[in-house]
Amino acid sequence: MGKKAFIFDLDGVIVDTAKYHYLAWRELANQLGFEFTKEQNEQLKGVSRVRSLEILLGIGNKHLDDDIKIKLLHEKNEQYLKYIAKMDHTEILPGIDDLLNYLKFEKIPFSLGSASKNARLILETLNLMGLFDSIVDGNDVSTAKPDPEVFLKAAEKLGVQPQDCIVVEDAQAGIQAANLAGMTSIGIGDKKVLSEADFVLKETSELTIGFVQNLIA
Repeated sequence: MGKKAFIFDLDGVIVDTAKYHYLAWRELANQLGFEFTKEQNEQLKGVSRVRSLEILLGIGNKHLDDDIKIKLLHEKNEQYLKYIAKMDHTEILPGIDDLLNYLKFEKIPFSLGSASKNARLILETLNLMGLFDSIVDGNDVSTAKPDPEVFLKAAEKLGVQPQDCIVVEDAQAGIQAANLAGMTSIGIGDKKVLSEADFVLKETSELTIGFVQNLIA
């Protein structure tokens, strides 16, 4: 058994940026003349930006040309980045700051494994960039979760075998990706949705140092 390493998803694990995605999509929907609810937003969880727009336009029964879609995607991202720029350290999810500092102190390597193309920007804004041993985000991969590419690349960057990696995720596709990579998976959220995970915790505050110590013991 080799040294253990952790790979963290970003959204819903380290920080809750989903609310800002929702606000930006809602503004776009309103601009196009229809409402977009939080319930409908659940359909966009863990889905690419392009696919998210398709779902949104389907909800609003809108048919637009590709060049307009590209323009809307750009507008949505610009609005999202405006929200992100206002974030601070207080938005890190409960227990995560302590856990990352503990892993750093114990020299247990950890990486980010996120589909977000804004991951580095978000970590910079939260002053977390320097803590991570490596970062793999949407700019580094060609396939989305549940394909395990993002996690396999993270393991490679950390110099750790996949079977020695522990992935922390909040989306079903992310858990499936971790399992396909042969890694231990920890789901944060609803047990029914994340039933394929090796462990499911209701929220990040349950991902305690004690839990991690038992896990790698």
